[in-house]
Amino acid sequence: MKYKNAKNILPEELINQIQEYIQGDIIYIPIQRNKVSWGEKSGAKDAINSRNKEIFDLYNRGYSLEEIQGIFNLSESSIRKIISKIKKSNLCLGGRENE
Repeated sequence: MKYKNAKNILPEELINQIQEYIQGDIIYIPIQRNKVSWGEKSGAKDAINSRNKEIFDLYNRGYSLEEIQGIFNLSESSIRKIISKIKKSNLCLGGRENE
């Protein structure tokens, strides 16, 4: 990281404001990036949401928890949580429980 003199790159009024907090020391100003939530860049979030929707669809079509477990290699507890979460979100959106 190369040292830069604030006098050469910042307006004087900004330097004066910064000097109210710190003087004569070196400070690091990180790059500001737009943060995205987990899995958005890699597509993992969409893949999991798609898988969960498929689990819920199979459940609604009458598949047993054991059958769904075998298809997705997930525990019964995980399957139940996914189904419960989707049911709750559908009810919050005004949908029927078994859509």
